[in-house]
Amino acid sequence: MTIPLRTALVLGCSGLLTLAAGCSETPTGPQALATPSAAFDQGATPGMGQLPSGERQVGKAAIEPAYDDVTGNLLYILTPEKAPLPTNANGHAVAPLYMVVYPQGSTVGTLNCEGVPGNCPDHDGLVASVATQAEPTVYGTDPATVVGHDHLLAPPASGGDFNVAWEVIEVLFTSKQAANTHLTTEAQVEAALKSGDAIPVDLGVSFDCAVVSGHAYWHGTPLGG
Repeated sequence: MTIPLRTALVLGCSGLLTLAAGCSETPTGPQALATPSAAFDQGATPGMGQLPSGERQVGKAAIEPAYDDVTGNLLYILTPEKAPLPTNANGHAVAPLYMVVYPQGSTVGTLNCEGVPGNCPDHDGLVASVATQAEPTVYGTDPATVVGHDHLLAPPASGGDFNVAWEVIEVLFTSKQAANTHLTTEAQVEAALKSGDAIPVDLGVSFDCAVVSGHAYWHGTPLGG
């Protein structure tokens, strides 16, 4: 299923959809978060303490958490404010970045981005709106009730499908029961798609971002609420 960029919800970022994972605009209400553990300051794997959630501003760039879609480990991605959106990369020089969206009532726990406009305010609304348009029986019709989403991508040297330019694909569950399974790897996403527990929505846009350290993320200023 494809929802072209121009037909989805129009939100900010140079008159285009703010879909980049960190295509950041002016901060909207920074708030203090709990002090991270030393393990997460180094970029730890899930289950070792407080899970990160939300974008953080570092200079003129935004950093947010994601999952390595090969291992399921946490990583962090950075996008400069002036990064091209969409990127000028050709169709053979992009890799998939999955945004797995969870509905109200999901039991999977802390997500990379939560709420609407939430703690990733430059794209939470867009992601939620696409979900409610494409799967209203699961996500409802009010984007504000969508609890959040995760980002999945393959970092350099992971053995996965890596490129500097990322093609954004939303992964939407087809039932609330299926949405209680936390998908953190590409293999899990592909299994859910194959079984019919989820559908892909290609948003028709690609952008550039880089993988950075957990140290950089935790020392940034939180965005959103």
